[in-house]
Amino acid sequence: MAITTPLAPRRIRWPGLTLAFVATLIVAIGPLTAQHLPRAVPEEVGMSSARLERLSDALQDYVDDGALAGATAIVVRRGKVAFLEAFGQLDREARRQMPIDGIFRIASQTKAPISVGVMMLQEEGKLLITDRVGKYLPEFARTTVGVPNDRGGYDVVPATRPIVIRDLLTHTAGISYGTGAAADQWQEAGITGWYFANRDEPVGETVARIAALPMTSQPGTRWVYGYNTDILGALIAKVSGQPLDVFMRERILDPLGMDDTHFYLPSDDRNRLATVYSASRGGLERAPDASIMAGQGEYVDGPRKSFSGGAGFLSTASDYARFLQMMLNGGELDGVRILTPKTVELMTTDHLRGIPFRTGQGFGLGFSIVTDLGARGIPGSVGEYGWGGAYHSTYWVDPQEELVVVYLTNLIPAGGLDDHGKLRALIYQAIID
Repeated sequence: MAITTPLAPRRIRWPGLTLAFVATLIVAIGPLTAQHLPRAVPEEVGMSSARLERLSDALQDYVDDGALAGATAIVVRRGKVAFLEAFGQLDREARRQMPIDGIFRIASQTKAPISVGVMMLQEEGKLLITDRVGKYLPEFARTTVGVPNDRGGYDVVPATRPIVIRDLLTHTAGISYGTGAAADQWQEAGITGWYFANRDEPVGETVARIAALPMTSQPGTRWVYGYNTDILGALIAKVSGQPLDVFMRERILDPLGMDDTHFYLPSDDRNRLATVYSASRGGLERAPDASIMAGQGEYVDGPRKSFSGGAGFLSTASDYARFLQMMLNGGELDGVRILTPKTVELMTTDHLRGIPFRTGQGFGLGFSIVTDLGARGIPGSVGEYGWGGAYHSTYWVDPQEELVVVYLTNLIPAGGLDDHGKLRALIYQAIID
């Protein structure tokens, strides 16, 4: 049964304000900082203010019902912010309200910026995504696969072909998060799950140990979610000659003004880091500090050695929206070009070539891609791309509607919460032009 918490304040409302006054106010105050996208009255970008109130009310209801501790959501249309709100608490026990610039563990939302980093290196002529991974990381020159046998165990056989970089970008390399027939070997090696922040070894060393383990399936035969993008992070470091955190900061984060995106949180910002909660039968529970995946402190107090390209970033809704707006713009934002339009087109095209995935969707170079709107059966557009994170965050870009959406919360597990569906439905019902 949901527990209603008195700690969750409702959003501040300003009744009686006219649309003209709000527009004047937005122009007067401008963006909150130089790193924020420009803001607009929703009607200026073809959305309904009244209908977006339905979204506000729905997300607040989850907080009031005790199903969600706190969240932030941003909706950008035609390059301007039509909706940006925070809900609930950053820390319920400390009675700290969620700020608009709350920082969240975005987990697998790290994968898209890392994939962009790989494509930047291709644009610079430093690699080709058709290259064998072993060309840059020799430990991947020959890999193996664990194949179930009729004796109740498994056999380890050679891979039928080398893994190439595009296999990693599309999650078709056969590399899981330590599952599959040979899961026991992954457990013995201490490489399971997706959490790296607590590791006291450089991620390159972890990746080298991954290469020696039997993979889940043969390269190019199945879509298998796993350490693919962590391997890409190690590859970026090797090819660029820079540590991954330095490359990402100098080449992507700083140029895009993503000042609140980090692998490890600066100590001055720890008061903005959202607390992790878990859904249980009795309501929400604060995740224990000692929990590896849901722990509260490793991103601040951890060894700061393991830069996980697959799940390591912390960020804000506004920061991540800037990254996605760059993609929607064809690789450029505020006069800074990260990629060319043809590279963005390649990244946001289905590459699976018949490999089964989700109904109505394919997978590109770092993103899921909507290929059949009716088959998927929820609001959106063909060509929409996005993904999400283990802490119940999600994002997508809809080029047809010139739309960017980022929704962040730190809830693991989420317990079947249907807020993602409501978020999508209530955003699309607010589009009027």
